[in-house]
Amino acid sequence: MIPFNKPYLSGEETHYIEEAVKSGKISGNGKYTKLCQTFFEENFGFKKCLLTTSCTDALEMAAILINIQPGDEVIMPSYTFVSTPNAFVLRGAKIVFADSRKDHPNMDENLIEGLITPKTRAIVPVHYAGVACNMDVIMDIAARHNLFVVEDAAQAIDSYFTGKDGIKRALGSIGHLAAFSFHETKNIISGEGGMLAINDEQFIGRAEIIWEKGTNRSSFFRGEVDKYGWVDIGSSFLPSEIIAAFLWAQLENINKIQSKRKEHWERYFNSLSDWASENNIKLPVLPEYASNNGHMFYLICESLDQRTAIIEKLKRENIMAVFHYLSLHESPFYKDKHDERRLPETDFFTDKLLRLPLYFELDVEIVIDKLTN
Repeated sequence: MIPFNKPYLSGEETHYIEEAVKSGKISGNGKYTKLCQTFFEENFGFKKCLLTTSCTDALEMAAILINIQPGDEVIMPSYTFVSTPNAFVLRGAKIVFADSRKDHPNMDENLIEGLITPKTRAIVPVHYAGVACNMDVIMDIAARHNLFVVEDAAQAIDSYFTGKDGIKRALGSIGHLAAFSFHETKNIISGEGGMLAINDEQFIGRAEIIWEKGTNRSSFFRGEVDKYGWVDIGSSFLPSEIIAAFLWAQLENINKIQSKRKEHWERYFNSLSDWASENNIKLPVLPEYASNNGHMFYLICESLDQRTAIIEKLKRENIMAVFHYLSLHESPFYKDKHDERRLPETDFFTDKLLRLPLYFELDVEIVIDKLTN
């Protein structure tokens, strides 16, 4: 069986976990937590990074940091995972869903401004498949309307946006805040795990407090205060050193992992172009401002029936291919809360997008052969 995903292990994960356990410091914010956070700050240009137990937690921290209140509105795509809106719904926000682009599942940046009202507080772009949203447009809109931007970069580690100024910036380093995932389905993993990237310095101090259950414990350990106490709201967002140790082993191999994943992606794209054209299937689009981080390879099928047939065909060959998100504006929880606008492009991707296996050890040629013959 060729699974849809198979976690890559460098071989050092259990060694570092054992080191963490033997150190007697396994509750978090120790050696491996600091190594990981420093790695991201130095290599991707984030001002401050805080590891979390999930990307969901990072998003929830972001919602607290920008002070989302009941009745505030937050604009985001409908084609995303439930964690994206959940983080803001928990604070009482109303979610205003934007439709996808015609050529890509990412939110259509040209629709955002028309959704802004006096109650709008934030824009949450989701970099689907690790491909950048048009951040020049989004940041310009946010600046003109005094809105916060929280990048959902769950799938976007080691992916970049090149702006009109010609500068290439890591995804997650552009908005005020950003959330990353290290779930086992991502490029770099820790089983479960995530990270909040903070790019606006006004949030750094408070982020540490929220991260430490609402206490100023981090300041205490740095010797900045003589005792620590409960000073703000917060939760148990800080992961254990065991998670951080696993992640560190992955980060040491990030270039190797990324090189192989992008090689698989390119092989899919080049080998399937003719077959896709013959079957009225579209391959992924990469805007000129976006890089490819090899997170996901997907097909856009001609119809729901065609997608179902391809999934069944590959299943008979012991290959696992899957569809992806269901439109959140049509979900049982939010359907009655949505403002009844039709989001045709979101529904299009819900019905027609198909994901092929993509992981480090994958034999891509087998999938290509079974798919095209």
